[in-house]
Amino acid sequence: MVTSAGCAAKLFPHLLADTLKGINWHTNDNVLVGFDGSDDAGVYKISDDFALIHTTDFFTPVVDDPYIYGQIAAANSLSDVYAMGGKPLNALNVVAFPQKEDLQILKDILRGGNDKAREADCVIVGGHTVDITNIIYGLAVTGFINPKDLKANNSAKPGDILIMTKGLGTGLLNNCVKYNELEDKIYNKLISSMTRLNADASKAMLKYNANSCTDITGFGLAGHSMQLAKASGVVLNFTVDNLPVLEGAYEAIKKKMLTRGDKSNRIYTEEFAVNKGNVNTDSEHLLYDPQTSGGLLISVPEKSSKGLLEYLRNTGDEISSIVGFVESPGEFQAGSIIFNF
Repeated sequence: MVTSAGCAAKLFPHLLADTLKGINWHTNDNVLVGFDGSDDAGVYKISDDFALIHTTDFFTPVVDDPYIYGQIAAANSLSDVYAMGGKPLNALNVVAFPQKEDLQILKDILRGGNDKAREADCVIVGGHTVDITNIIYGLAVTGFINPKDLKANNSAKPGDILIMTKGLGTGLLNNCVKYNELEDKIYNKLISSMTRLNADASKAMLKYNANSCTDITGFGLAGHSMQLAKASGVVLNFTVDNLPVLEGAYEAIKKKMLTRGDKSNRIYTEEFAVNKGNVNTDSEHLLYDPQTSGGLLISVPEKSSKGLLEYLRNTGDEISSIVGFVESPGEFQAGSIIFNF
């Protein structure tokens, strides 16, 4: 069995940003999305109607079942392509595995990843492995898109409505899994959420002409929302009570199943996150909880928002919710994220 160790902590984002500074990154006019916008994928134009999306993600096991872990890791890796409105094309396995460990575990991990990639009609064409103590798995994914359909995180418009497609709380609940503190019913719902592809949600936002999108993963709702707000030069205004939350997440908070990311994501966003009203500290933890294979945060024109929400719920993203709106900077600086309690 794979020993659940929780999602590997990301390098503190503010440290990563400092590390990237001062390097003269080679680029050219075909780079549509690079380092500038803090998107989780890069986009390179091949022609006026065809561009490639490149992304990678990987982490340590979050559940004990190696096959399910493989599925979760693959779904998480594919998500950045869907967040941009693209379609996955092919992928490479990224594997760290100790040779002294039972190789059947590795086979089950790879089988899980392959089955999830097959569901996405994404061909795994190879990969790379290293022999180290910790097990790590994920995919390096190449997707494609017509540049005119690209949904980056820099194009949210004042007046847009914000819609979330999956519930928050995976970091907290994965910690419960680690300590055997999760009942089967809640565990099954958690796995269903983390293994669900964002493919249907991606198609939906294209159908309803969304302006911008990001997926919610390791930097939590606060971190990824701030990145979108800064890149778009806007302010995001959330109603905390409207945020979709996975069953069991509040119980996990009561049990103090907080992750390291809760702290680092607060540090990352502290200059831009604003609380208004009577702050519920339990709900506040959900804003910073790092998500594994989380959903999409979609910024869509108000006239299309109800149609998009209905379409999302009818195509399987049943927990989708309208969670806020986009506004111009004024009282608050561009990049601010306002949480109304």
